[in-house]
Amino acid sequence: MERFFKRKLTHESGSGSSSGNSSSIPKEVDLNNLPSDPAERKKISEYHPNQIDEIRRAYLIKGPCQPRGHDFPKKVIANKQRRFNSVWFDQYENWLEYSIKEDKAYCLCCYLFRDHFGKQGGSEAFVTEGFSSWNKTERLAAHVGVVNSAHHISLKKCEDLMRQEQSIATAFRKQSEILRNEYRIRLNTSIDACRFLLRQGLPFRGHDESEDSTNRGNFIELIKYTADQNETISNVVLRNAPQNQQMVAPKIQKDIVHCFAHQVVQIIIQELRDDFFAVLVDESSDVSGKEQMAIVLRFVDEHGLVKERFIGVVHVMETSALSLKVAIDSLFADHGLSLMKVRGQGYDGASNMKGEFNGLKSLILNENESAYYVHCFAHQLQLALVAVARKHVDIADFFNMISTLLNVVGASCKRRDMIRQSQAEQIAQKFSDGEIETGKGLNQELSLKRAGDTRWGSHYKSLLNLVALFSSVIEVLEIVSCDATDSTKKAQARGLLRYLQSFDFVFNLQLMLTMLEITNELSLALQRKDEDILNAIALVKVAKERLQNVRDEGWESLLDLRTDERFSQLKGLGDLSRLLVSTRKHISYPLVYRLLRLALVLPIATASVERCFSGMNIIKTDLRNRISDQFMNDCLVSYIEKELLGTITNDVVISHFQNMKTRREQL
Repeated sequence: MERFFKRKLTHESGSGSSSGNSSSIPKEVDLNNLPSDPAERKKISEYHPNQIDEIRRAYLIKGPCQPRGHDFPKKVIANKQRRFNSVWFDQYENWLEYSIKEDKAYCLCCYLFRDHFGKQGGSEAFVTEGFSSWNKTERLAAHVGVVNSAHHISLKKCEDLMRQEQSIATAFRKQSEILRNEYRIRLNTSIDACRFLLRQGLPFRGHDESEDSTNRGNFIELIKYTADQNETISNVVLRNAPQNQQMVAPKIQKDIVHCFAHQVVQIIIQELRDDFFAVLVDESSDVSGKEQMAIVLRFVDEHGLVKERFIGVVHVMETSALSLKVAIDSLFADHGLSLMKVRGQGYDGASNMKGEFNGLKSLILNENESAYYVHCFAHQLQLALVAVARKHVDIADFFNMISTLLNVVGASCKRRDMIRQSQAEQIAQKFSDGEIETGKGLNQELSLKRAGDTRWGSHYKSLLNLVALFSSVIEVLEIVSCDATDSTKKAQARGLLRYLQSFDFVFNLQLMLTMLEITNELSLALQRKDEDILNAIALVKVAKERLQNVRDEGWESLLDLRTDERFSQLKGLGDLSRLLVSTRKHISYPLVYRLLRLALVLPIATASVERCFSGMNIIKTDLRNRISDQFMNDCLVSYIEKELLGTITNDVVISHFQNMKTRREQL
């Protein structure tokens, strides 16, 4: 009877076995990455018998593949243009599937249980061959058939599989209400622990999770802490729980995290409402050297608000445009999204992204000519600033000297401590002289920041801190020029002292602070999630006018947006969109509102995607560099979209968790 309770995804060949057919044993199946498109699935009978029920359950939880927003292609049948009708999804929503790859319809229920009956009239077309006779709609009803038809039997078996209370395992293991309550308490405690760790982006497991360990990892330590604060929980978790049902195993943790990520993405899909959207894509390598592609959707919700939502990160073996396109297609298929609904593309300036002939932009435009491409405004600003700075000899030398300064002053902890001490003494002296005031947020400790090569705005912060710490930096350089044991550092310090106290340095410093202040404001504005393309163009125009004004009139302070009459009543297209929805004028002027949404959907910058990689560096660290791609994706979705994570109740997670597979305990 033990076989009823063991649900394994791999066949145990036994240690030390000398069987010659071990290579034919199916590998472990990732239930989260089963093919969504019916035409790409292999026969259910080709899986190992121990895997089949879990695979069936995974497909039933995901539901039929129904890309409702897809632009179904037409073909000539009986001298007329025919195509698949999305209305059929509503008529046969619990079994009808559509393959984008083959332009054919299939039956999910018969696919899962067809091997119980073999080939039968009408059903084979909906299982292996696919149905595409769009002029013969009666074939859909004929496939359903009468009460005892093969389709109805398959449908009944699907319902029985998902109704765990009627399973054989459950029948043999009826639990009392007390045991069920204890199980629910343990599960809720594990869910709460996962929710906290996901929100904070913290690792789950520890190096040593044995009971003798002084630190068993964040997850178990959080369970222990919660138990110490609550006697009811303490009585049913860890040592007080059954050994085979403690709900703290790594697999349980990953299942719960996947439940959270799945629910977050489902909320995003519901917000999208099968409407058009823009796709923002960028790629970067993680700490383990894997190339990861992040995808963000930009759309206008039902209240007229512009939103950018992260839906996932995909591991790509290479960064060619075709490889990225295949990964996007796969992710879209998993979530029932269609490229035909894309109205905007936002990438950086890499050739594999924006290439005119073979770039990702062109591959998507070949399928959907309405997917308008926008080169990230923030990247364009970055490229322009870098190009200008490198071509101007004096400015290029200026930043090279700043880099050398950081290397000399920040070369050791001792020198950094000297700057901190000097700064503290100067603040104390200014306070005693009445030159400065104390208060919350004032007189904070500063340090020299190293500017990033891909973030020109970081140069502005670096220069601001240099101005604030200038006297302390000079003091440290004087000490290094006299006392340093390294002759190279001595020479560099003396050269820096001469340069930092020259007119050229002071002039270039003030010039770049003025220039970078203007461009930094523009860069920050362009990276806002709710920015629209019309407002972005106006911001660029205003920034150019301010730069030209500096060139023409010197250092006078300038107005910005108040000179634009378009902002006299409303702050931008986003405000206009919200106002139309709140006054219900979007119903009276649907075309105007549609144009507004199209303009708002166009991406301005890829900052949202790049912020995802900052989150990835928090989730996947040097000490946590072996987590799987799926687990990292689930953690990232939950961590980045923590606003949506907070709306998911434990009951929703419990329901999804219980339906993922057969559990020892049922609720």
